[in-house]
This record gives sequence, structure tokens and C-alpha cells, in this order.
Amino acid sequence: MQWSLVLLVLMGRRSLFTCQLFEYHFINKNMGWGEAQKYCREKHTDLVTVYEETDINRLRQSAKNHDRDAWTGLYIKQSESDKTEWNWRWSQAGVEYTEDTANWLSGKPNNVRHEYCVMMWASSKYWVDVSCTSKHRFICYDAENSSDKFYVSAYTKTWPEAQMFCRKYHTDLVSGTKQLEERISTITGIPYWIGLFRDPWRWSDGRSSFFRPWSQTFPGNQPGNNKCAALHKDGSWNTNDCNSAKPFFCYSDNVILIKENKTWEEAINHCRENYNDLISITDAEQQRWVQERAKNASSSHVWLALRFTCILEAWFWVTDERVDYKNWASDVKMDDCDMSGAMEARGEHKWIKEDDMRKFNFFCSKF
Repeated sequence: MQWSLVLLVLMGRRSLFTCQLFEYHFINKNMGWGEAQKYCREKHTDLVTVYEETDINRLRQSAKNHDRDAWTGLYIKQSESDKTEWNWRWSQAGVEYTEDTANWLSGKPNNVRHEYCVMMWASSKYWVDVSCTSKHRFICYDAENSSDKFYVSAYTKTWPEAQMFCRKYHTDLVSGTKQLEERISTITGIPYWIGLFRDPWRWSDGRSSFFRPWSQTFPGNQPGNNKCAALHKDGSWNTNDCNSAKPFFCYSDNVILIKENKTWEEAINHCRENYNDLISITDAEQQRWVQERAKNASSSHVWLALRFTCILEAWFWVTDERVDYKNWASDVKMDDCDMSGAMEARGEHKWIKEDDMRKFNFFCSKF
């Protein structure tokens, strides 16, 4: 890296306030879901996508003093004719389903009588699709418990009841082949619910969030229902006819993915000339927002506004934010000069150090 750029970074850094990567907007106009979607796409980015409880709290705050249900961006697919649209998903956020790691029993899944949930026979490790309203024992996963990450129930629940229990007292239903393989050898041969389910619900903006705080025990998932999801004032969701007139939530995305491979210096110059700056990530919420978009990158990694200086022997954001939040890969050594920070575009989306002459896609902040 040229010393002129080092001086630019160390001495000429711009004093910026923390960039808000996205904003929520409560629109107090009564519209059907389709009209609301059109409004959001014209005035902002799209109808809102929700990832976690903190999003719910922010939405409720933006709609304070309003006690009516308001549309979110979640809607149900209207046809079962194209089964590829009804993807299998893991309940636990961040765990992705892939066909090459699936362990279905021969002849399964066959979707007889709307079988949208999956149980596993512990003795054989095979997966079987069954009705979500049947009752079985279940396995929860607890990411915060280092001594015992699994809870195996001694009683039965429906799949939605099991999911609700696991999310309330642990992290979620056990999800992904890695977690299953870690636990399967220690349980008996009866069937247990796992976190795999077939999801006909989709987000308006095409995002992949699986967050579903339904107020109902289990919402109607049958195809042909014209259903969309609305946020209730208590933070739970209801399913309503999409033609019903309601207020709604939009969001504005202040992040843009540049799908061009550039060096770190070229990337920062591009952002500053055309937008605002390379993006910095200062908390877990921003990390989640960026990594969801990184899945669309055409490179293995994406550049961030992270830079290491040998003069100060420290990493810093060139946008002047403090490096308090960290998401480094565990094997990263922080002792090389001429290094910049990049994030994995897929997988666990960890940060790594890279030679700044490598060429990757990158993110710019718009404001």
C-alpha cells in the first residue's frame, strides 16, 4: 500500500457519525399488501424483512401510539404446482439446507397430506416428513451452554410447539447435519422432531430470514390461501387476507454491494467517489444485515473498511468508528503490515485479514 494512502487513512480520516445501514419506516396509510409493496418499492426499498427480536422492538417503536396490525413483507406462495418453490429450511437462523447433506429415508420426502415438518429416527439417522400437527419428542440446541448444548425432551409436542419451547428456553430446534451428528449417538431409537421444515412463506425482497413469531399455534400453510403476515402491537404476527387494508412497514437499505473485483484501495476510492465510504460493522445487528447481502457477491470475500496499521499496531475502521465489535476468524494473526479486512461472502461470514492487493467485491454505504 502506498505511503500516501497510509497518511490519508491515519491523518486525513473523515469525522463521520456512525452509519445506519438500514432504516425502518411506519407508513400510516391503509393499503392492501400488494399496494403497500408497490409503495415501499417506489418510496424506499421494500416491505420490511424481520430477522430477530431486536427488529420487532424497533418496528414497534416506530409505530408507537398506533394499535392496529401493520403489514410486514412476509407472504405465502399461492400455488403448490411448482414444488421447487417450497424449499426445505432449518429453523435455526444461519444454518442452510443443502441436498448433498440430506439424509432422507428412501421414498421421502413425498408430501402426503401436507407433510411440512421433519422427524428423525435416532436408530437409523434417517429423516421422515410428517404432518406438523402430529406429536413427537424433540431435540433443542443451546448455543450459549458450553457444557451441554442439547436438550432432549421426555414428552411430546407438535412441531410448532416444540420450536416455540426451544426458542424460549434454549436457542432453537436442533438444526443442520453438524449438530445432528454431534448428538445422535447418545439418544434412543424413537423419532424426534428436528428443525427441518418446508416453508411456503416468502419475503417481498427475497431475503432468507426464518424468523416467525406467530401469534397462532401454527398458521395455515395450505397453498391457495391468499395470506400475508401483519405485526400486532404486542410484537406477535397474525396472518390476514392480503387484500385487507392496513398500515405497513417499509425499510430503506443504505448498503450497496458492488459486484466488481477491486483492490482495497480501488474499492475505498470507488465508494468515496460514487457513494459515501466502504462500510464498517459496529455491532451484531449490522453484521447480520451485511452478511445476508454478501451471499449475492461474485467473489469469495468482500472488502470492509478495516485496515491494519503497523505504526499503531492496531486495526481500525477508516470511517472513524471504534473497533469494539469483532467477528474475526479464530486463526487470524494480527501482526502483518499492508493488510485490510475482508468478510467471507458465504459460510460463517467471518472476518479475515487479506493482502490489500487482492481483488474482491465490496460494500459501499450510501449515506
